[in-house]
Amino acid sequence: MKHFSKEAIGAMPSIYRLNMINSCTGYKSANLIGTQSKDGNTNLAVFNSVVHLGSNPPLIGFILRPTTVPRHTHQNMKNTGFFTVNNIHYSQIEDAHHTSAKYPEDVSEFSQTALEEEYKENIGAPFVKNAPLQLGCTYVNEYHIKENDTLMIVGQVEHIFMEDEMLLEDGWVQLDKGGVVAINGLDGYALPKLLERYPYARPKTQE
Repeated sequence: MKHFSKEAIGAMPSIYRLNMINSCTGYKSANLIGTQSKDGNTNLAVFNSVVHLGSNPPLIGFILRPTTVPRHTHQNMKNTGFFTVNNIHYSQIEDAHHTSAKYPEDVSEFSQTALEEEYKENIGAPFVKNAPLQLGCTYVNEYHIKENDTLMIVGQVEHIFMEDEMLLEDGWVQLDKGGVVAINGLDGYALPKLLERYPYARPKTQE
């Protein structure tokens, strides 16, 4: 088994270190976050950090890198109060990954890919048409993480849309039924498949 000390990690070439640290924590969610500026310019960006924060109220979070350079996603959601989170279907991965390219504010990533905008339920941000699962969210708060100057964004889920076959009788969402992909690191896309689902775990009885 290979071993890397803190000193060895610090001495790595930056891209090598970036790849290793981003991929060694396991598979992450793959989502496209859609926003729109006050002037109507749309923005779409791929994120691998969207996480569940709570179900009552329904809250999600995601990490934004330092805002020392323009972050259109952050700027738009703070100005309008809205953003969307869209699961990525395996047929969309090439275009989804391209949204990580840095375009000027007035150039929409939708215009540079085959991904299409979709609007519904008075959410002032674009959904991704044909995404298997879509969340319409409002911006709630943000928290500065001083250790690396990033932001944890907190949003509240206002609307959920998903393909019919993904929703099971008990409310559980089976993502592989919708062809939803995950991200390994920053640029590796995988198609997970459910192996098993277990009931709530309780302590074993001692005889």
